[in-house]
Amino acid sequence: MMNYSEGGPAPAIAAHGLTVVRGDRTVLRGLDFVVPHGRITGLLGPSGCGKSTLLRAIVGTQANVTGTLDVLGRPAGDASLRSRIGYVTQAPSVYDDLTVRQNLDYFAAVLLPGRAHRENRRTAVARAIDDVDLASHADSLAGRLSGGQRSRVSLAVALLGTPELLVLDEPTVGLDPVLRRDLWNLFHRIAAERGAALLVSSHVMDEAERCHRLLLMREGEILAEDTPEALRRRNDTATVEEAFLHLVDAADARAAVPLQEPQR
Repeated sequence: MMNYSEGGPAPAIAAHGLTVVRGDRTVLRGLDFVVPHGRITGLLGPSGCGKSTLLRAIVGTQANVTGTLDVLGRPAGDASLRSRIGYVTQAPSVYDDLTVRQNLDYFAAVLLPGRAHRENRRTAVARAIDDVDLASHADSLAGRLSGGQRSRVSLAVALLGTPELLVLDEPTVGLDPVLRRDLWNLFHRIAAERGAALLVSSHVMDEAERCHRLLLMREGEILAEDTPEALRRRNDTATVEEAFLHLVDAADARAAVPLQEPQR
């Protein structure tokens, strides 16, 4: 885990002992981690390992959360965080019977209500459309867009308020290689130019190399937290995927060792 000395910059997200129980199943198991500002942190792991549950806990929509989870200096789910976080789920959150611009106008009005913010809304909508490269489709109905284009509309909605934290749940799933590259370039610009923190989940290990830092998850636990380079070096592997598999094998080997009876 990254160390933050007293008086130093606080992380965008800080979790300690974070646990989520759903029914008789423990989905997240005592997670400790931090997510820094101005960096892209990749949350990687196989489907079903708890990534989406963790993201919902961070944005305050997950029930049965225990432990400590601070987001932008406030407890996760605090009302003051609503305009400071952009959240993109796996399913595009847009209205199919509205155009791209109308969707953004609507969400901008929710985010920046009142006549006093009218110019701010126009500026925010224009910037968001430009950010996701949808200017040529701004007046197209969202329901007539491709899946990748609709995903970009959802991302544009999340970018409307210039959020300090972007939480993105597998934003590149189903996109072609060119769109994936363009989105990752956008993510890096947002981190570098706006100083925002980005937490991006994925089960595609080759996307790990595009992140500044990684949280590797498996079965509700974090196996490692470090930079891609450090993970490769520490596990003596050529890729992050090989490092992840090495960590999985090591965890399985530890779990297979029977507990020793205490000596008397």
